[in-house]
Amino acid sequence: MDKLMDNPWFIKILALLLAFLLYSSVPQPTNKLTEGNTKSDQNTETISDVPVKAYYDTNNLVVSGLPDTVQVTVSGPFSSVQSAKTLKNFEVFVDLSDAKPGSQTVKLQIKDLSSNLKATLEPAFANVSVQSKVTKEFKVDAELGKSMIEDGYAAGDPVVEPNKVKITGAKDVIDRISYVKATPEIRDPLTKDTTREARVRVLDRELNKLEVVVEPETVNVTIPVKSVNKTVPIDIVKKGTLPSGVTIDSIDLDTKEAAISANEDILNTVKSVRVEIDQGQITDDTTLTLPVIIPNGVLRVTPELVKAKIKVKKETSKSISGLLINEQGLPSQYKATFKDPEAGKVDLLVSGSSDTINNLKPDDFKLFIDLSNLNEGDHDVKIQVVGPSNINWKLDKATAKVNISQAGV
Repeated sequence: MDKLMDNPWFIKILALLLAFLLYSSVPQPTNKLTEGNTKSDQNTETISDVPVKAYYDTNNLVVSGLPDTVQVTVSGPFSSVQSAKTLKNFEVFVDLSDAKPGSQTVKLQIKDLSSNLKATLEPAFANVSVQSKVTKEFKVDAELGKSMIEDGYAAGDPVVEPNKVKITGAKDVIDRISYVKATPEIRDPLTKDTTREARVRVLDRELNKLEVVVEPETVNVTIPVKSVNKTVPIDIVKKGTLPSGVTIDSIDLDTKEAAISANEDILNTVKSVRVEIDQGQITDDTTLTLPVIIPNGVLRVTPELVKAKIKVKKETSKSISGLLINEQGLPSQYKATFKDPEAGKVDLLVSGSSDTINNLKPDDFKLFIDLSNLNEGDHDVKIQVVGPSNINWKLDKATAKVNISQAGV
């Protein structure tokens, strides 16, 4: 046996025999199995949002109505389907290179798709409108909202640069243009002159956006902003009652006018602002710091505080006795006789500033009763007083009782 193992021909024959046995033990594929594998390799996939490209005379024509994207369903060998789905290495298009202006139905086509794939498109057709391309120049108007401007400020006429743009589109779309506007984006209300970039919007009469090409697409809008204010007088309003024996001689404000800020409609209605003085707290000469009170709608006032210098006069009083009551309006055929007071004289209690009261004399007053249109008999008649205007007075009797009779009787 050892001699056989040492013989090289024996080793070669043994190896060949083992190889044959190994080959014959492996099962061979049948035609039926091969046929089954071919069928299972087929696949179908739907690819969404495939862009559509149009070929036409872009210099002179505008095409509308074409879908932006379509849905493509491909079927074929698994590997080819997956490659098309992943790479999207094909194109959906319409050929309008020979199209004339007008409406028409066109078939969507596909190219550069693997030859062993089949494809269906959804939609497969499109109704398009082919129109002549028109370019016109339009003026751009700036559009501002009230919320863009801080309260108490007003915007002047905005300046647009450039103030004209070229708009290109289908003729019927260009004819529908009613507004070309630029609205700057303003985050915080403005209090000073500001320049912002704004995109140009092209709208029809119903403010619908129109599909056109604008050159340039953006413009600069400069908004002049100014404070809205005016100067008004400061009124002095007295509240409450002065303590007994005190009168106000004068009130002087260190500032007699104030500047107010408000929206223009409010500003036009405001004629003044005010300070209020509580007279009940005033007993002597004093200087008060008072807030300036503004009407509703006014946003700011300058100054907010003013000083009021107040001078007072202490009141004094005295009695002026024996003032004669004069008669007025009695016809000459009648005579009047005082029954109360019998002497036809009354006392007058006067009060006011001490300087004025101390200098008063009886001659500073005139007392009278009006006897016009009175018949014979006894009458109670009101006693009237004429005197200096800067004092107060009180009669010890408000009325006089007189008797009217025929003269000479």
